[in-house]
Amino acid sequence: MLNVENIDVFYGDLQTLWGVSLTVNPGEVVALVGANAAGKSTTIKAISGLVRVQAGSIRLDGQDITNRSPDEIVAAGIVQVPEGRRLFGTMTVRENLELGAYTPRARARMKESLGEVLALLPELESKLDSPAMALSGGQQQMVAIGRGLMARPRILILDEMSLGLAPILVNRMFGLVRAVADQGITILLVEQNVRQALAVADRAYVLENGRVVMHGPAAELAEDDHLRKAYLGM
Repeated sequence: MLNVENIDVFYGDLQTLWGVSLTVNPGEVVALVGANAAGKSTTIKAISGLVRVQAGSIRLDGQDITNRSPDEIVAAGIVQVPEGRRLFGTMTVRENLELGAYTPRARARMKESLGEVLALLPELESKLDSPAMALSGGQQQMVAIGRGLMARPRILILDEMSLGLAPILVNRMFGLVRAVADQGITILLVEQNVRQALAVADRAYVLENGRVVMHGPAAELAEDDHLRKAYLGM
């Protein structure tokens, strides 16, 4: 489905990714984990068309989408839920959700999509007419995920969705990842919370200093001695 092959990315003269490759198959939850500044966000920005790839390629169903514009990437079915939620605080929850359905294909099914999002996130139904800034952090993260789902993605990229949330809310968010995946949406999960990410993912890639240093089934990586010492404190 999605194949990232040997991509290099630079910020000016500074190289941040070296030959990064990963594959996301239909229906999977794939985790991309690593420490802060490991290159996780740069990798998904490259996939989403937000930074330029200098070498290598990115393909969706065999079609080259390398360095396509962000709106073309979204139209192709890859939607990113950004770190920090990025909601419009003075707009209502409904308005924030509806902004996600901005492509013609998604706009045509907006009402249907809103019903599906509220079925998945029933807590938001009573908040539809409230300004987004009045919601708790966990509820705001739900709105951000719901907005991404309103675009009717084939692949949903979740960037550090647990950041800044209380532990009990983190558990709810990771449960939501599995619920979204059970609806047939493929997920690329970018996380510093390695333990939770590996628990919910099918497969995982570990980035260190802009390079993939490990990959494989998430359950196997969770038992790897190096990863347990470096990221799980064990």
